[in-house]
Amino acid sequence: MARRTHLDIIFDMLLTIQQKGGLIKPTHLLYGANLSHQQLKKYSAELVDKGFVVVVEKDSDWFQITDKGHLYVKKIRDMREFEDAFDL
Repeated sequence: MARRTHLDIIFDMLLTIQQKGGLIKPTHLLYGANLSHQQLKKYSAELVDKGFVVVVEKDSDWFQITDKGHLYVKKIRDMREFEDAFDL
Protein backbone atom coordinates (compact mmCIF):
# COMPACT_ATOMS: atom_id res chain seq x y z
CA MET A 1 0.00 0.00 0.00
CA ALA A 2 1.28 3.42 -0.95
CA ARG A 3 2.10 5.99 1.69
CA ARG A 4 -0.23 8.96 1.99
CA THR A 5 1.00 12.20 0.52
CA HIS A 6 0.96 15.51 2.34
CA LEU A 7 -2.19 16.48 0.44
CA ASP A 8 -3.84 13.13 1.23
CA ILE A 9 -3.30 13.68 4.95
CA ILE A 10 -4.73 17.20 4.82
CA PHE A 11 -7.73 15.92 2.85
CA ASP A 12 -8.28 13.06 5.32
CA MET A 13 -8.16 15.47 8.27
CA LEU A 14 -10.62 17.91 6.73
CA LEU A 15 -12.93 15.11 5.61
CA THR A 16 -12.90 13.65 9.12
CA ILE A 17 -13.87 17.03 10.57
CA GLN A 18 -16.66 17.38 7.99
CA GLN A 19 -18.00 13.93 8.80
CA LYS A 20 -18.22 14.88 12.49
CA GLY A 21 -20.43 17.87 11.70
CA GLY A 22 -17.64 20.38 11.20
CA LEU A 23 -16.38 20.39 14.80
CA ILE A 24 -14.10 17.78 16.37
CA LYS A 25 -11.94 17.13 19.41
CA PRO A 26 -8.23 16.63 18.65
CA THR A 27 -8.26 13.04 19.93
CA HIS A 28 -11.15 12.13 17.63
CA LEU A 29 -9.34 13.74 14.72
CA LEU A 30 -6.18 11.80 15.55
CA TYR A 31 -8.02 8.47 15.40
CA GLY A 32 -10.41 9.39 12.59
CA ALA A 33 -7.64 10.52 10.23
CA ASN A 34 -5.24 7.77 11.38
CA LEU A 35 -2.50 10.11 12.59
CA SER A 36 0.29 9.92 15.14
CA HIS A 37 0.36 12.57 17.84
CA GLN A 38 3.33 14.22 16.13
CA GLN A 39 1.50 14.30 12.79
CA LEU A 40 -1.59 15.76 14.45
CA LYS A 41 0.43 18.61 15.94
CA LYS A 42 2.26 19.33 12.68
CA TYR A 43 -0.71 19.17 10.33
CA SER A 44 -3.25 20.85 12.61
CA ALA A 45 -0.89 23.83 12.98
CA GLU A 46 -0.63 23.99 9.20
CA LEU A 47 -4.41 23.80 8.76
CA VAL A 48 -4.86 26.66 11.21
CA ASP A 49 -2.09 28.71 9.55
CA LYS A 50 -3.67 28.24 6.12
CA GLY A 51 -7.17 29.08 7.39
CA PHE A 52 -8.70 25.65 6.74
CA VAL A 53 -9.66 25.22 10.40
CA VAL A 54 -9.96 27.37 13.50
CA VAL A 55 -9.46 26.38 17.10
CA VAL A 56 -12.62 26.74 19.17
CA GLU A 57 -12.35 26.74 22.93
CA LYS A 58 -15.12 24.82 24.67
CA ASP A 59 -14.36 22.55 27.60
CA SER A 60 -11.06 22.02 25.73
CA ASP A 61 -9.72 23.02 22.31
CA TRP A 62 -11.71 21.75 19.33
CA PHE A 63 -11.07 22.08 15.60
CA GLN A 64 -13.74 23.63 13.40
CA ILE A 65 -13.56 23.53 9.61
CA THR A 66 -13.88 26.86 7.79
CA ASP A 67 -15.48 27.69 4.44
CA LYS A 68 -11.98 27.56 2.95
CA GLY A 69 -11.55 24.04 4.36
CA HIS A 70 -14.88 22.93 2.88
CA LEU A 71 -13.83 24.37 -0.48
CA TYR A 72 -10.52 22.45 -0.34
CA VAL A 73 -12.38 19.16 0.22
CA LYS A 74 -14.73 19.91 -2.67
CA LYS A 75 -11.88 20.77 -5.05
CA ILE A 76 -9.90 17.63 -4.16
CA ARG A 77 -13.02 15.51 -4.71
CA ASP A 78 -13.54 17.21 -8.09
CA MET A 79 -9.93 16.51 -9.06
CA ARG A 80 -10.21 12.85 -8.05
CA GLU A 81 -13.44 12.45 -10.04
CA PHE A 82 -11.70 14.01 -13.06
CA GLU A 83 -8.77 11.59 -12.69
CA ASP A 84 -11.15 8.64 -12.39
CA ALA A 85 -13.12 9.74 -15.47
CA PHE A 86 -9.94 9.53 -17.58
CA ASP A 87 -8.40 6.52 -15.80
CA LEU A 88 -5.46 8.61 -14.62
